[in-house]
Amino acid sequence: MAEHEHEHQHEHEHDETEAADEEELERAARRLVALSRIRQYGDPVLRMKGRQVERFDEELARLVERMTTLMHEAQGVGLAATQVGVLRRLFVFVDEGEDHVLVNPVLTKRSKETSTDEEGCLSIQGVLVPVERSLEVTIEGADVSGEPQRFELVEPTARIAQHELDHLDGVLIIDRTDEESRRNALAKLRPQPVLGAR
Repeated sequence: MAEHEHEHQHEHEHDETEAADEEELERAARRLVALSRIRQYGDPVLRMKGRQVERFDEELARLVERMTTLMHEAQGVGLAATQVGVLRRLFVFVDEGEDHVLVNPVLTKRSKETSTDEEGCLSIQGVLVPVERSLEVTIEGADVSGEPQRFELVEPTARIAQHELDHLDGVLIIDRTDEESRRNALAKLRPQPVLGAR
């Protein structure tokens, strides 16, 4: 909406807009804070493999809670423990609006049909690259209290699960894309030289 149209509207609408703007700013601020708590590309921990979780205790429950909150505040749909610097095999993800956790996940079945789609990553800001994934997967593991879990997932959640599983093996989207997309992504990720610096 242009400025001059704006002036003719009622006061309360202006207040509502202002409140919505403030909410938007707050969300953006929360996202930045959340992203600062998520390990970013170049951090060696992102190349490490997570270890099997052996203890289903309070500490694990707190980790899952913290990761779920971070995932939402960073406006993501999945987050692996390695992305918060914890070398354990677990990730949280959203499926049809519901939060889930999978501890010690194992991919037990994948469809032969695949699709290639753009993927981004909370640990690789500002980069989208095409990645080929199976359209359907079955993934098994445990919940936060150690009870067996089994998910039969289809796109787009199947993609999210495969992406998070990769993180637990130190694999990133730039490893899974084509040569040209990788080159472009790496060019973006490289710290830019400061002009005039000697």
